Amino acid sequence: MARIVSQKVSERWGVNLVVDNRPGAGGIIAVEVAAKAAPDGYTLLMAHFPLAITVNIAKVSFDPVRDFAPVILLATTQNALAVNPAVPAKSVKELIALAQSKPGELRYASGGNGTSMHVSAELFALMAGVSLTHVPYKGAAPALVDLISGQVQVSFVSVPAVAPHIKSGKVRGLAVTGSRRSPLVPDLPTLSEAGLKGYGSEQWYGVLVPRATPRAIVERLNRDFAWALGQPDTRSRLQDSGFEIASRTTEASFGAFLASEIAKWAQVVKKAGIKAE
Repeated sequence: MARIVSQKVSERWGVNLVVDNRPGAGGIIAVEVAAKAAPDGYTLLMAHFPLAITVNIAKVSFDPVRDFAPVILLATTQNALAVNPAVPAKSVKELIALAQSKPGELRYASGGNGTSMHVSAELFALMAGVSLTHVPYKGAAPALVDLISGQVQVSFVSVPAVAPHIKSGKVRGLAVTGSRRSPLVPDLPTLSEAGLKGYGSEQWYGVLVPRATPRAIVERLNRDFAWALGQPDTRSRLQDSGFEIASRTTEASFGAFLASEIAKWAQVVKKAGIKAE
């Protein structure tokens, strides 16, 4: 996401926008670097979904709402609720009934504690009133491998990653986690359509800057990133990669969305008892 969008913004500016990867601590290191940066518009943060989880399970030196100014929400991706073909459930309602009949016996794979795969499954369990056993992996790829092999029965896997395996029959897709169907697997209903009214879990990607960044700079950044999203080549590259481009791109809408995501997942983390690794 960062490389696709920054390339287009760089063309508009006539200067390079450098993507500086700062991996580690579930994204905390990168956020801390950005929070301490000079508020001059030269350091931006590509924020994404795990930020809303991390601040609820770990002690961090920053507050995403207090310490950053929202620039723009760029895009989202969904997960798909998928099961191994050996699982007899062929719909969400059948899976819920199966889980209710065998409390704790169904194992679900995630890419690790606090990941989108993990919290999507916990939100599902809370709303469906079922008990599932969490099996965390060191990344989404090995989790998907074990779902296909049958070592685990259930997983919430990103749609771009799992769509080919649904189409080949290696796994059975039951629903998607977003507010609308995915163009990559259009036959799958949303979980809300499938009976869990109000369910929603999407990975999101947006741009933040240090809170004290001048308003004029924030507005300029918003305009330029919105312009980049509107370019046909950018849109096609993002959509081909499985991203769903955001329809609301104002600073205010992203700020409200970020705050709502943090509050929403705080409740799930608390009720599910999710702890930092």
